[in-house]
Amino acid sequence: MRLPFALLTLLLAPFAALHAADLKVATVFSDHMVLQREKPVAVWGWADAGESITVTFAGQAQSGTAGADGRWQVKFDALSASTESRTLVVTGKEGRMLEVKDVLVGEVWFGSGQSNMEMAVGGVDNAAAEQAAANLPLIRYYAEASAPADKPQVEGKGIWQSCTPAAVRRFSATLFFFGRALHRELGVPVGLINSSVGATHIESWVSAEAQSSDPATKAEYDAQLAGSKRFSEEKLRADYPKKLAAWQLAFDQGKATLKDKPWTPEQTIATLKRKGPPAGLYNGKVYNLAPFTLRGIVWYQGESNAGNPGLYHRQLSQLVTSWRTLWQDELPFAWVQLPNFGSPGEGWPRIREAMLQTLVLPKTGMAITIDIGDEKNIHPTNKQEVGRRLSLWALGTVYGKKVASVSGPLPSDHAIDGATITVSFRYADGGLKTKDGGPARGFQIAGADRQWKPATAKITGDKVSLSSPDITAPVAVRYAWQAWPDCNLYNGADLPASPFRTDNW
Repeated sequence: MRLPFALLTLLLAPFAALHAADLKVATVFSDHMVLQREKPVAVWGWADAGESITVTFAGQAQSGTAGADGRWQVKFDALSASTESRTLVVTGKEGRMLEVKDVLVGEVWFGSGQSNMEMAVGGVDNAAAEQAAANLPLIRYYAEASAPADKPQVEGKGIWQSCTPAAVRRFSATLFFFGRALHRELGVPVGLINSSVGATHIESWVSAEAQSSDPATKAEYDAQLAGSKRFSEEKLRADYPKKLAAWQLAFDQGKATLKDKPWTPEQTIATLKRKGPPAGLYNGKVYNLAPFTLRGIVWYQGESNAGNPGLYHRQLSQLVTSWRTLWQDELPFAWVQLPNFGSPGEGWPRIREAMLQTLVLPKTGMAITIDIGDEKNIHPTNKQEVGRRLSLWALGTVYGKKVASVSGPLPSDHAIDGATITVSFRYADGGLKTKDGGPARGFQIAGADRQWKPATAKITGDKVSLSSPDITAPVAVRYAWQAWPDCNLYNGADLPASPFRTDNW
C-alpha cells in the first residue's frame, strides 16, 4: 500500500528531527550578558550544515552560513556602550529562532588563575558590608563551570548573573573589585568572566602546542603528560599505606614534619580531577570562550609553581601568547605578583621575579602586592586593594585615564660607582619614598664573594643609592628578596616597589 505524501511526511518527521542539529549559540551567549563596546563583536553557535543564520541586535543584522561541522559565526560592527536591556535574536531556516535577553554593552574582562582568583567576595575583609553595597545591576558575572579535558572543547558551561547583594558573595573577589573600579570610573556596564581553579599549576592553563613546541618546556610537558596517562587509582590506593607508614616512622624519628605527610588517595584524586593533564584547563575552561570579544585579561596564579620556579617566566610568556593566539587579538594582559607570605626558600621570590621579567611582553602589567599578604594564610583577604591596583593599570594604560600611577616602582637600570650602587626606577611617580617615613629597608648588596650585607639607602627622586661599610666593591643588589620581606619602598601614589635582584646567582 502506498501512503499519502502528507501522512508519510508526518510519520517521518520525528526521525528527521533526530538528525537535525538544534539551533544554538555558544553557552557564553546567555541572558544578562555584556557585549564588548567599540570592537567588532563575534557571535557563534551551531545549526544544520549549510543553514543560513541571521543574528540581529541593536539595529544590526548580520548573516552567515553553518559549515560542514554545523558551526556558524557572524561579527557585529563595533557597538556603543548601552545600559538598555535589549534582546539578541538568532534566526535560522523554517522559522527556527532563539533569543538572548537582557543584553548590555560595555567593557568585558576575563579573569583566571588558581585559588586567589577563585576566592569569593564572601571571604574577604568586610565581606558583609561589601555584599550589602553590591546592588550593581550594570555589573554582570559569568563563572565558567566546565571540567578539564584531554582535548580542546568547543562548548562550555556557565550562566551570566547580575550583581546583587545575594549573588556577589560567590563572585571572584579580585575580579569583582577590579570590575567595580572600572564601572565607577568609566560609567558603563562591565562584564566579568571568571575561569579559575584552586591549587592548579600554570601548565594546566597553557595550550599543549605552546608547551610542547618550546624546547624549554617540552621535557616538563612530556613528563607530566606521561605521568597523567600512567595514573592508576588502584595503584594509588594500594601504595598509600606503605607511604603513610614510611612517613610515620620518619615523623617519629624527627626526620619529617606534618607538612610532609602524604596526601590521602581522595586528596590526590580530587586534585587531579581539578587540574586534569597538562593543558587540561586550557582545553576545558578557556578554549570554549574564544573568540568571545574581550577588552583584556587578568591573571592571579603562581603559588602552585613556587616549588619549581625556574620555568615560570617562560610558562607565563606562553600563557599570554597562546591565549592571544587563541583570541587572534593582542589583548591587554595583567597579573598579580605574589604577595608576601611565610613560605620557606626562594620559590616565592623567584616566581615574583619571573612575573617582573615577563613585563617585557607588550601590553602587559602587574599589580605589586608585597605589602598586603598574610604570613600564615596563603589566601590574604584584602582583595579590594588587589582589584584596585589592577584597575589603576587598566585605567591608565588601556583606557588612557589620568591616574596617580599605573604601577609600583620597577627597577630599570643600575650603575656602580666605587662603593655605591645606584638603582633607577620606572613608575616613581611623585618621587620615591618610604611608606613609614623612616630609612629604606629591604636592600642588600654583595661583592664578588656573593656575601649579602644589609645596605644603607639614600633616595633621590627616582633613584636609590646603596652602600655598606662591609662592602667596598659591590657588584649586585637585591630588594625584598624573601618570601616575607621587611621592605618599605613606595612611590608617591602609595604603591610598593617590586622585589628584584640584579644578580642571577
